[in-house]
Amino acid sequence: MDSAAILRLTNLRRHLQPVPCSSSSPRHEGGLIKVSPEVAVALSRGAPVIALESTIISHGMPYPQNLETAKEIEAIVRNNGAVPATIAILNGIPRIGLSTEELEKLARLGTQVRKTARRDIASVVAAGGDGATTVSATMFFASMVGISVFVTGGIGGVHRHGEQTMDISSDLTELGRTPVAVVSAGAKSILDIPRTLEYLETQGVCVAGYRTNEFPAFFTVQSGCKSQDKMQQCRQFQVSCRVFLNNMNVPCCVDSAECAARLIEANMKLKLGSGILIAVPIPKEHSASGNFIESAIQRALAEAKYSVDLLSGMLGCIE
Repeated sequence: MDSAAILRLTNLRRHLQPVPCSSSSPRHEGGLIKVSPEVAVALSRGAPVIALESTIISHGMPYPQNLETAKEIEAIVRNNGAVPATIAILNGIPRIGLSTEELEKLARLGTQVRKTARRDIASVVAAGGDGATTVSATMFFASMVGISVFVTGGIGGVHRHGEQTMDISSDLTELGRTPVAVVSAGAKSILDIPRTLEYLETQGVCVAGYRTNEFPAFFTVQSGCKSQDKMQQCRQFQVSCRVFLNNMNVPCCVDSAECAARLIEANMKLKLGSGILIAVPIPKEHSASGNFIESAIQRALAEAKYSVDLLSGMLGCIE
């Protein structure tokens, strides 16, 4: 057999039968990724591991609140019998599972750390920089080391007027190509949620509501899109409004953690290649009014348009 054939067989064997990592040392892929000893041991034993993003630490809130929140989230994961794996890029090395010192570094640097989606990974690593991973980058690294569940606050989505701007979060395309279950409180309210759900359907992503048949909107249990007021406003666009409202229903519901686990297991065993989005509404006692939030967003958008029009008019006068 010639050397080229041997090389092809060797590469094929490596993909089909990856060499197991030693539980006594950090797990890595080709020397590019460092996995903490705690996470490496948990993965080697088949223990539950939960991936966590790091953008919320560096870009979500100020220090020291961001550090306290990161520690609290990891403690919640541990108290429920799993191992937390906060993911970030530090000094050009993607890290799966951070030490307290590494969490504090991210928290203190804050927005100096680059917000890192999938598209940014190579440049941050090549530059030896620090990166706080978004949903898409966190999913990518989690899948790379065999973590199948990722918990976050809210995912990105299709922005309003996205059909014109093509402003669509890479979170959605990552869900379509990376087999990781993302547990979140839905999509952020500022987004176009119906189009977000349509895009997820196009990407082949199973969207499941946890004890709900309506897709939550991050910090609201309901989106506010089913109110009578909204229907009155959309009366002149009855067809699109009807689709808009129907799309708020999620195609799949799970009533327990066991049902969610079976859903994840089926997706993995079938090797569908896509992720799952499990939408868990925020507890009602902490939820804002969906209608109030939607009204505030509409006011803000109207004010922003007025400001842009005013500025355009002033510039026109100068010219």
